[in-house]
Amino acid sequence: MFKVCLLIHIFAGTVCLISGIGAMSSKKKRGMHSLWGEIYHSAFVVVFVTSLIMAIMNWENSAYLFFIGVFSYSFAFIGYLSAKNKWKNWLALHISGMLGSYIAICTAILVVNISNIPIVNEWHPLFFWFLPSIIGSPLIFMVGRRYKHFKTM
Repeated sequence: MFKVCLLIHIFAGTVCLISGIGAMSSKKKRGMHSLWGEIYHSAFVVVFVTSLIMAIMNWENSAYLFFIGVFSYSFAFIGYLSAKNKWKNWLALHISGMLGSYIAICTAILVVNISNIPIVNEWHPLFFWFLPSIIGSPLIFMVGRRYKHFKTM
C-alpha cells in the first residue's frame, strides 16, 4: 500500500511541476492560465493527501512528511482560494501562495533526488533545501511588480 501511495505521490508531483510551468507561462486571464491552475491545484491536493497518508503509515521514519505536506499545501490553498474568492489583496495572496507552493514542490523534488545527480550529490544537502527559496522568493516579488494592484503582504 505504501508503494502505491508513493507512486501516486510521485506522479502527482510531476503533474505539479508541468502544470505549474503551464500556469506560469500562460497569459494571466481566464482560459489556459485557469485550466493549468486547476490541474496544478488538483495535483497538489493529491501530493498533500498522499504525503499525509505516507506519514501516518510510517510515522517513525516519515513524520516530517506530515508537517511538510501541511506547510506546503497551505501556500497552494491560500493562493487558490484568494483567486476564487477575490479577497482583499487577492492578487498578492494568489501570486505568493501559488509560487510559494511551487517553490515547495521544487524543493521536495530536488532534496529527494539530489543524491542521484553526480557531482552535486557531493555538496551539503542543506544547500538544496534552501536553493529553490533563494531563487524563487525574488521571483515572487519580480512577478508581483508586473501587476499594478499587487501589494506586498
